[in-house]
Amino acid sequence: MTQTGRDIPTDLAALGWSAAFDTQLSEEETGLLRLRVATVHRARMTAIGVAGPVRLGLGPRTSTADFAVGDWVLAEPGSNLLLRRLERGSLLQRRTEGGREPQLIAANVDTLFIVTSCNADFNPARLERYLALCNEAGTQPVIVLTKADKVASAEPYLAQAAALQRGLAVVALNAKTPEAVDPLVPWCGAGQTVALVGSSGVGKSTLLNTLAASDEGDVQETGGIREADAKGRHTTTSRSLHRIRGGGWVIDTPGMRTLHMSDSADGLDLVFSEITELAPECRFRDCTHAHEPGCAVQAAIERGDLDPARLERWRKLSLENRDNTPVATGPRGNRTMQLRGKKK
Repeated sequence: MTQTGRDIPTDLAALGWSAAFDTQLSEEETGLLRLRVATVHRARMTAIGVAGPVRLGLGPRTSTADFAVGDWVLAEPGSNLLLRRLERGSLLQRRTEGGREPQLIAANVDTLFIVTSCNADFNPARLERYLALCNEAGTQPVIVLTKADKVASAEPYLAQAAALQRGLAVVALNAKTPEAVDPLVPWCGAGQTVALVGSSGVGKSTLLNTLAASDEGDVQETGGIREADAKGRHTTTSRSLHRIRGGGWVIDTPGMRTLHMSDSADGLDLVFSEITELAPECRFRDCTHAHEPGCAVQAAIERGDLDPARLERWRKLSLENRDNTPVATGPRGNRTMQLRGKKK
């Protein structure tokens, strides 16, 4: 991570520190360095504090896999030796195919910008996955529609995106112009942290560069997109923390080819609230909303109040989440965590 002189925060609050972190410090820890993790690599980590960026010293038993960009850590003055991580306010994570432990994406994020584009990449089913991930993390979602200048009107995309979750904020912009930051200002103020997620080629790196307004060239390299199928090339390969014009911070993430549902039941309930709120009205408590008599969800479809495609997507994601969420099995005192079924 490169920081110029003007980028060095003047105090911890400018870095995103809050009173919630103060309460975690013991009296003996008040003299330690309070640093925010800026990059995480296999064998090294960097962080930033009020004095600027530093390379963290890692103990022999420290695993960088236990840390996420955006984490707050305490370090020893002088040596910058990492001593411990503070409890997170929010954590974005996902379970990968065949992975035993969730993959950490970003920590202490206030707002998640879910980036997609006004072309063939726009996919409501994939956006619902990102929304569930965001809801489960306790982070505010905002859908950012890029390439708005490439279509006659962005209104159809705005309407479709806004219908995916109640009260969802959606903006459309051209990420290549300086004016792209204007509709994002409410979430990018001093001390606020946003993260960018989305498929490759939708303009995440371009948006990051516009937000950061780097004086030293692109913060992230940008890649082209094949307009025939709207598929992009991977340009971001690691997560990193960058300063935003206006005083906030942004965490960029690599494009995700797959996003499995796991440990996201509450997040899905928020995405599909029009279904979950009807469920208690069904005649049977374990109603699958498929064929049972007295199903309030099916009645809503018949009245035209509920899109049947939404119900099908809810059913698919709910089953996937159930099968991919580990459950405790075995005798008491010797339980192990196992999956109910294979990942989809």
